[in-house]
Amino acid sequence: MKNMLFIALLFSISIISSFAQVELDKLPSPEGGIEAIAQKVIYPSEAKDQKVEGKVMVKATISKSGEVISVSVVKGIGFGCDEAACEAVKKTKFTSAEKDGKKIEAEIIIPIKFKLCDTDKK
Repeated sequence: MKNMLFIALLFSISIISSFAQVELDKLPSPEGGIEAIAQKVIYPSEAKDQKVEGKVMVKATISKSGEVISVSVVKGIGFGCDEAACEAVKKTKFTSAEKDGKKIEAEIIIPIKFKLCDTDKK
């Protein structure tokens, strides 16, 4: 919950299937909702000290079983935020994507917004 004081997590998912761009019947999503990722994000001390805010775009490959296979930063803000966002996604279990009733591997792009509370901006 402490992390929630420091982090605003904007969570919208765009899908890119690993089998080319196909329309999916069910998108992968974090088990436990956005809170599952938000609770795992730790705002880096360096970023807080430098009053860094912004959005990190993380691309994750989600397996048929909902495990995170790989993560990479599509767009970062530095100061440890990129690594913190990737670590939070890696620690999250997802429901798998589905196409025609079958579970499939898919890539998702997750925007994670780092925003300091007003008390941390002083």
